Amino acid sequence: MHRARQHAETRTRERRHRLAHEAARLMAEGGIRDYYQAKLKAAHRLGIRDDASLPRNREIEAALREYQRLFLGEDQAGALRLRREAAARALDFFAAFEPRLVGPVLDGTADANSPVQLQLFADDPDAVTRFLDERGIPAELRSRRLRMDRDRVEDVPVWVFLADGVGFDLAVLPRVALRQAPLSGIDERPMRRASAAQLRQLLAEDEIAGYEARGASGR
Repeated sequence: MHRARQHAETRTRERRHRLAHEAARLMAEGGIRDYYQAKLKAAHRLGIRDDASLPRNREIEAALREYQRLFLGEDQAGALRLRREAAARALDFFAAFEPRLVGPVLDGTADANSPVQLQLFADDPDAVTRFLDERGIPAELRSRRLRMDRDRVEDVPVWVFLADGVGFDLAVLPRVALRQAPLSGIDERPMRRASAAQLRQLLAEDEIAGYEARGASGR
């Protein structure tokens, strides 16, 4: 009985591992952005119908980082750097709205298809509309459902546009949301966010790491 249970648990772990890596591959190669969609598509492809075998989002994220490191290498690193630099300019540009960078560009999993995701804060959502209009930025208005805390879900306006070949995604939240970040769709914890100063520090650290890596490879 004990051995049978151990065998079943081992099989479940193996299936979770396979599913996490297949979902990561689909996200890296197929441009899928939603973890839940990726894991369901992976399960369908692998013929796994056991819900207990579905990996957690964090497991898929770890597998995605590994996939990018092994198979995308410099291409992914370059796309990430380009988007972080674009994000730094955008954070300065939208400074009046106390913007914060969120999402794959901040956490390091962005690729050439990833938009720069910012959160802007204004008690008057139309203030962002006027700001974009006054500067001639042709943005499209969409909506996104965010979990603000354990008990509250809200639909927030999101402006999307392209600038210099990079996509931008601006979610407009009330200023009170500066104090407490919405919950991440990956692990239901408060989203990681970065101000302009924090992003500049991250860019400096990236540059140092890149310099050290080039030095090590030249030895």
